Amino acid sequence: MAHAMASSIATCSKLELITKSHSIDALRRRRPNSSNLLNTLFFSPRRLCPSLLLSRAASSSSDGSVQHNLESFKSSAVGTGDGYLGLFVRMLGMDHDPLDREQAIVTLWKYSEGGKHCVDMIMAFRGCVNLTVNLLKSDSSITCEAAAGLLRAISSVNLYKDSVAESGAIEEIIFLLNRSSLTTEVREQCLSTLWNLSVDEKLRVKIANIDLIPALVKFLDDEEEKVKEATGGVLANLALSNSCHNIMVEAGVIPKLARLLKSREGSKVARKEAKSVLLELAKDEYYRVLILEEGLVMVPIVGAAVYKSFRPVSYSWPTLPDGTKIEQSASRPSRYGASELLLGLNIRNKNFNLEEAKTNAIVGRTQQQFLARIGAIEMEDLNKPQLESSSNQQHTLLPWMDGIARLVLILGLEDEMAVARAAQAIADASINEHNRISFKEAGAVKHLVHLLGHNNEAVRVAVANAVERLSVSDKVCHVIEEAGVLHPLVDILKNTNTSQNLMEKAVSILARIFYPGKGIKTEVNGSEKTLNGTTGSFEGITDLIVTTDDTSVSKPVAREKVLDADSIACLVNILKMPCPNLQKMAASILDYLATIETYVTMITAAGIESGLHAVFHQNVLHGLEDDVDNQPEVNLVETEEAGLAISAASRLFTKLLSYDHFRGSIDSNNFILILRKVLKSDIPLHSKDWVAACLVKLQSSSHSHADLDSPINVEVTLYETIPRLIEQIGTSFSPEVQEAAIIQLNNIISKGVVDFTRAVAAQGGIFPLVKLIESGSGSSLEACLAILYNLSMDSENHSAIISAGAIPILKRIVLSDGPQWRRALHLLQTLPT
Repeated sequence: MAHAMASSIATCSKLELITKSHSIDALRRRRPNSSNLLNTLFFSPRRLCPSLLLSRAASSSSDGSVQHNLESFKSSAVGTGDGYLGLFVRMLGMDHDPLDREQAIVTLWKYSEGGKHCVDMIMAFRGCVNLTVNLLKSDSSITCEAAAGLLRAISSVNLYKDSVAESGAIEEIIFLLNRSSLTTEVREQCLSTLWNLSVDEKLRVKIANIDLIPALVKFLDDEEEKVKEATGGVLANLALSNSCHNIMVEAGVIPKLARLLKSREGSKVARKEAKSVLLELAKDEYYRVLILEEGLVMVPIVGAAVYKSFRPVSYSWPTLPDGTKIEQSASRPSRYGASELLLGLNIRNKNFNLEEAKTNAIVGRTQQQFLARIGAIEMEDLNKPQLESSSNQQHTLLPWMDGIARLVLILGLEDEMAVARAAQAIADASINEHNRISFKEAGAVKHLVHLLGHNNEAVRVAVANAVERLSVSDKVCHVIEEAGVLHPLVDILKNTNTSQNLMEKAVSILARIFYPGKGIKTEVNGSEKTLNGTTGSFEGITDLIVTTDDTSVSKPVAREKVLDADSIACLVNILKMPCPNLQKMAASILDYLATIETYVTMITAAGIESGLHAVFHQNVLHGLEDDVDNQPEVNLVETEEAGLAISAASRLFTKLLSYDHFRGSIDSNNFILILRKVLKSDIPLHSKDWVAACLVKLQSSSHSHADLDSPINVEVTLYETIPRLIEQIGTSFSPEVQEAAIIQLNNIISKGVVDFTRAVAAQGGIFPLVKLIESGSGSSLEACLAILYNLSMDSENHSAIISAGAIPILKRIVLSDGPQWRRALHLLQTLPT
């Protein structure tokens, strides 16, 4: 009994304080009304207790319904001390004055901030949540704020989340958030309520409204940090459901979150939630690219302990991250790498004549190495458990300058798994030229080339993937070759235990280095550049001169020392593998080397004939010959890959035919038959150009004409020239290209070969020709009319010419009395009208 009385007194006292401290400002706005129950309650000058409250309420009430409520309140309040709460809840009803309802909801909201016990006391009264939700429709911003605030407090308790959701609170809040005029306070409370509710997975479906998410994205630009925090929290919870990702991305959430995350100012909570959303979206490969394009880099969290293996170089002269040395006039370098630290800290404040990319690389390296030296790197992740599963390994997002520098830093650590993850992250981040150049300037190339010889297969595969992605840039590819990448790549080729994945990456890098379009030319490196003197100086760093260790090296000589007969034999063996992608790249490398007779001898001796046979006998071609009309869709990709491999091999074959000792080692007639079959196949048209050129050169260099029922030049015209010309006529946007193609096609048709006209019709050439006579003029119009006239000689083409709309166009030409009216008239006369 004593405990109950103590609880009653405490509750009364607490409610009295809440009433006096939080409601007085709002009450000053209204004139006291003696008949108002809450006015009597809130302006009581002394401690209120249930009996006093009841007597005052009864004496001031003239409403029978209020008297009835008081009677029920009296029966529930006696001996419990909780009567205030019941009264305030009842005052939320629509039968009470709006100002009374406002004061009641404000009081309940402030009382609920006392913690779970207070929320439990409020929720003991049934209907409280429904009455509160109804107040969200109020025109008063104070009422809406208090109602949303009370729902926020209630939804913070897991036990009551379902009650809030079932009351329709989510729908009302979404409707409220879409109001054009909404105060910041109301918006904050509504968003915080949704933040609490969205923790429950089954409630996210209701919250992920197609109208709400665009509004949430708009709130990310709000000036109030609390609104940004709550918005980020809601988005972070919604991002846990994959079904929400597409709506969020289409609403433009990635650029705004990226901008928020890169900002050095503002709330840390907002940046943390933004990072959570982006990391969830980054699990999708396409969305990850969109995030990287916004200037962020995904960096693996390897654990602070891994960075303990980082050792700054003591007594070192400062160097640029890419290895370029800096000479200085100081008598000795500073200890513990302080010179490099000072250079990084002062590089932006000094008048150094450095490129922006180099400056950013120095600043990024300095910041990350400083964090590693003091043991502060990944400090925020020390308490997070590291997940063992590779599919759930943790990552963080950093602005590109810090992220690139940290990845390069990880490459120099001892932990093999950390190095492999960093290398894979570099590969993923190398999506544009800016990032590739930044990795080069940050010094990633020298680490990666060194790691290609690592004894761990996972490290080698990840590193090869990174080098392959970086080599897309011609500038970076040049630096990769200078770093000595050829030796480890050739070692990978010669290793019989190399996996196909690693082999493919190695051959891809070599193919970029030995791209046939580059040609072999001598390049001299080793220029010396001077950094302008500084307007000021700092200790140990004075007149800076950038120098390189490169000496003048002739590239062909360096390559000849690496690519020997064994490596050539490995490339020829790759041509025999049933992998079109590998075949294409190996043929490209050999094509580059085929300009030097020494290599041609090696290629011939390595059995290139059997390698070319393997490429020209692609498995997919046999299926195409059997059934042209009913090919499964999967064959489209396979046919494209096969066509690229055949095109590269044909280009190599054409070059090799320039050497007598190669021509004497092959069976020309056999290759003519093989290439004729390839030319007639359904490989893409753009892959047939080198096949046709190889056939023509092979025929001219061969004195045998076995099995020439259909001459090679006719087959080339039918299966390569005519389809190519029709494609140019129908798809080219250049009038000059179209005119040249029409004239060449007319010259072919005028030879009178029936198969040529049939090929034009079979390739769908009638429709683009008719379309062109409507807009063409001069020689192109005359050539079009001549071709169509030849086609009209075959009555089977009449319906196609008429369907293409030729008759009205021809009549206009005839009536115009232009120079081509006679040709148009002759064509009209051949068509049925």
